[in-house]
Amino acid sequence: MGAALPLGDPAPADGALPDDLPIDAEVDFGVYLHVPFCRVRCGYCDFNTYTATELGGAPQDAYADTLLGEVELARGVLEAAGASRPARTVFFGGGTPTLLPPGDLARMLAGVRGAFGLSRDAEVTVEANPDTVTDATALALAEAGVTRLSIGMQSAVPHVLAVLDRTHEPANVRTAVRAARAAGLDVSLDLIYGAPGESLSDWRESLDAALELGPDHVSAYSLIVEDGTKLARQIRRGEVAEPDDDLQADMYELADDLLAAGGYEWYEVSNWAAGAPHRSRHNLAYWRGADWWGFGPGAHSHVAGLRWWNVKHPTAYAQRLATGESPAAARERPDETARRLEAVLLRSRIREGLPVSELLGEGRHAVASLIADGLVDGPSAVHGRIVLTRRGRLMADAVVRTLTA
Repeated sequence: MGAALPLGDPAPADGALPDDLPIDAEVDFGVYLHVPFCRVRCGYCDFNTYTATELGGAPQDAYADTLLGEVELARGVLEAAGASRPARTVFFGGGTPTLLPPGDLARMLAGVRGAFGLSRDAEVTVEANPDTVTDATALALAEAGVTRLSIGMQSAVPHVLAVLDRTHEPANVRTAVRAARAAGLDVSLDLIYGAPGESLSDWRESLDAALELGPDHVSAYSLIVEDGTKLARQIRRGEVAEPDDDLQADMYELADDLLAAGGYEWYEVSNWAAGAPHRSRHNLAYWRGADWWGFGPGAHSHVAGLRWWNVKHPTAYAQRLATGESPAAARERPDETARRLEAVLLRSRIREGLPVSELLGEGRHAVASLIADGLVDGPSAVHGRIVLTRRGRLMADAVVRTLTA
């Protein structure tokens, strides 16, 4: 059911934004729609998700209407603050959004369109488990205005899927991709590497299988063992081995080699696209510090430097909205120093890099040593931007610590 929410200041019951918030209507605005339902809980996952037995008084068939209540609340809040503008991106995440009927997802998207409008070239993504995608599902989503399907492939190797508690059949990834293509949708495949018992050969098999499907975009994330998950407990009890950092580094380099050879360019440490038009504009908005409203239990939002997050459980979320109250649990307004540090953390991860001018003190002085260590690209730095080398991408956290010293 996810990690605990952060602490923060009390959020007003009506969700109103502070009067002195420096709204910039030219900043991109995105919408995240959280669908917190899963058929089973994957052992590595600490997202805010719930199986049917954990929902209590929050049935799935009422969820779309509940979330649309928050959309209407947001319309009023943003209009009152002069912060309303068309959404450039919409992202249905989870959980497994495609556990809901396509009609429910279509109504949610229509609600967003009615409340804020969508830009003419809006990117609309739906995450999907391969077993939930049929020709009819993909076509219905496309007709509703969805432009992109992000399919949770994770691996092509059965024993790796098993240790991750993924229940889909590997063959169904191909079926889902074909359905998405037939409906005219862009396709992204999500992969995870470094699972207990996964060899470099296993990982190559998954990469080859993904490349054979010809997606527009690939995300490849190293497995991180989160506290409180089933996987963490299995490792603590010695039932499975802890991920090997050196092997994960080899796996990253293999992914970068094979994806580059297949015509994909990295544009963020863990993301590759078949050309700039296929990059995830929604995720880029996060990394660039744009504005977004996250709808749903546990969802986080950001507008003009103000951040807030919703109550976690679907029942509590529904109860708040049923009484006309904002579901926000708390909020915070980081100071200028904190915002600068976050900008370095996020923007240094993307291919376009971070302007050297945004570094402070010791961080700016450290650039030369990072170049000498092969972690930052020298020519890019000369032209005023911090861009990670591949070795730098492998050590991104260490680079960020140096740049923010």
